Amino acid sequence: MATAAYVHIPFCEHICHYCDFNKVFLKNQPVDQYIDALLLEMKRTLATHPTPSLKTVYIGGGTPTALSADQLDVLLKGMKQVLPIENIEEYTIEVNPDSIQEEKLAVLKEHGINRLSIGVQTFDELLLKEIGRTHSRNSVWDAVRRSKQAGFDNLSLDLMFGLPKQTPAHFYETLQEAMKLDVTHLSAYSLKIEEKTVFYNRQRKGKLTLPPEDDEVTMYELLLKETKKNGFQQYEISNFAKAGFESKHNLVYWNNEEYYGFGAGAHGYVNGVRHQNHGPLPKYLKAVEDGNAPILTEHLVTKVERIEEAMFMGLRKREGVSRSLFQERYGRSLDECFSEQITLLVDRGLLQVDEDRVKLTEKGLLLGNEVFEQFIAVLSDEGGQ
Repeated sequence: MATAAYVHIPFCEHICHYCDFNKVFLKNQPVDQYIDALLLEMKRTLATHPTPSLKTVYIGGGTPTALSADQLDVLLKGMKQVLPIENIEEYTIEVNPDSIQEEKLAVLKEHGINRLSIGVQTFDELLLKEIGRTHSRNSVWDAVRRSKQAGFDNLSLDLMFGLPKQTPAHFYETLQEAMKLDVTHLSAYSLKIEEKTVFYNRQRKGKLTLPPEDDEVTMYELLLKETKKNGFQQYEISNFAKAGFESKHNLVYWNNEEYYGFGAGAHGYVNGVRHQNHGPLPKYLKAVEDGNAPILTEHLVTKVERIEEAMFMGLRKREGVSRSLFQERYGRSLDECFSEQITLLVDRGLLQVDEDRVKLTEKGLLLGNEVFEQFIAVLSDEGGQ
């Protein structure tokens, strides 16, 4: 049963050069119609697949705060009416530093949002322009200050490394700046060049210069060192939190638990079925208008797939995978399923077995993808779905 929900807002006031998420320029878009359709999708989904209570909700994008204060008010008021969020523990919304005014913060606070994820990426002004961001270093400081003044004490910053023309020195300066802001959570991801992005097109034309791999490794090592030095605990490969401020919503994904996915292009996982919604706004809106679920694809996840997902998602967490919980959840032991893979990775120094847990070593953190691929497509479908 799903106890979490992801809500997608696809509108952006500008398009970043690295972003491959489902998004459209805000100007001249049917935003009000989209909000109505989104709330209707939620209502219909909960009628078909009910849950007594949601523990976490995450509103992402796109740029949710590209919506006006009035539009945010309509959305959040509507969500309160159709979703069981009376006892919600974590209610997150993504914000851009240059679109988070006091009026919008007041609306978020009024409707129970208790966590803000602020898209920073870097504090270097030249790099911000290089990646297509429109905010400045100062606007990040202003956004954090305004958020704290509005009563938000659970703030997360999103950072990136491995950016074009970025050096370890650049990233070190960004980390130092982030620490000065005194927030409770940091996410830091290495740049991945995805299709249908500006960077992808530039790379194909030979016009994109990325840092050498050794520099990217150095940046990640700086991340580990500086977060630890400043009181952050790494609880997942790319995520760091002060004690008690780990992202409960993201842990739903890494624990391979079910969640609703609402909105254009959103992914969900409910009653053993993973689905993806239509991405293009016209197709999403028409499906809802016609009284249908706006689903593009569905996949019934087999037991074998759940087991494999439990490994390569669970190993992203620093605490790793619990042998006893794995046995309880899937009716098979870790050794029965993956003895050969675990032994191989332990011998390579990428995994360690610590009493009840199997987890990445420090070396394994740097080579995570090599670890995860060992657990994909290795089991037979014995045991059924």
